Amino acid sequence: MTSSALDKLGGEGALRELVEHFYDLVETLPETEQLRVLHMDGHGFAHTRTEQFEFMSGFLGGRQYYMEKHRHMNVKDIHAHVPIRVEDAEVWLQTMDRALSELKHAGAHIDRMKATLRRVAMILVNDGKIAQ
Repeated sequence: MTSSALDKLGGEGALRELVEHFYDLVETLPETEQLRVLHMDGHGFAHTRTEQFEFMSGFLGGRQYYMEKHRHMNVKDIHAHVPIRVEDAEVWLQTMDRALSELKHAGAHIDRMKATLRRVAMILVNDGKIAQ
């Protein structure tokens, strides 16, 4: 049996810890101010923490919580209302890298995860233009 990326991360507990730590950083670091602005224009951080965990669980090969709730996992649709610049995506990625590092996640599986997250983040860039 092959283990999923979620299994390699350490399971749902490790993912929840990662999401919480990531958003703790987003909510406090000076360099994440624009990310805070983008999140506060939406549903806020409590909602985002839950949705991120649920999405990432399925994204990493675990239970499809987000799909069960929303019936899709189309990241473009999920973020269509958010004006995302390259700089925003880069700060998001740097903050996720920091959270992974601070929680001592390392190895080839983490490198693959980072590469995949980078591809997804760059797909979401819309140069600050939101879908109508």
